[in-house]
Amino acid sequence: MFNYPVTEYQADTNQTVGCATRPAQRGFSLIEMMAIVVIMGILAMVAIPSSMGRIIKEQITAALPLADIAKAPIAAAWATSQVMLADNAAADLPSSDKVVSNFISDTKIENGVIHMTFGNKAHPKIKDKVLSLRPAVIEESKVVPVAWVCGNAKAPDNMVVKGENKTNIPDEYLPRLCR
Repeated sequence: MFNYPVTEYQADTNQTVGCATRPAQRGFSLIEMMAIVVIMGILAMVAIPSSMGRIIKEQITAALPLADIAKAPIAAAWATSQVMLADNAAADLPSSDKVVSNFISDTKIENGVIHMTFGNKAHPKIKDKVLSLRPAVIEESKVVPVAWVCGNAKAPDNMVVKGENKTNIPDEYLPRLCR
């Protein structure tokens, strides 16, 4: 079957005389290549989910500055009359579907709370999910500025959070300041 040259060895090498030898193997065998592919697959399965969480957090963080246009009129209304604005019109903002960005498809004000709905180019895991930014105030003082509580975060000490939190994004995807 194989035509390997037959060589004879001397008796002191403890090898049989007339044994066929194969040429030295070069490169990888199929089983070694398959093992490498399996190992690379396992590493990829571990790396992809961890980078996905980072990408989602970056998108949420990038979307937060959009809320700044609504924060100013809400804080001003609290400072002047200690009331929370009811909706976008009261804040002199366009309708909620017009306050958008790359990752936000809707920005709605409800009783002083800013509800941002993710859409447009947002990751599918957070598409149609809501992040709420709630105002926290000291009710006895107009002078203390409004603090903003992002998502499921706790309110600062001695402050009262106004409005309802409608955040439905899993905590694992929220940036640290929103957990």
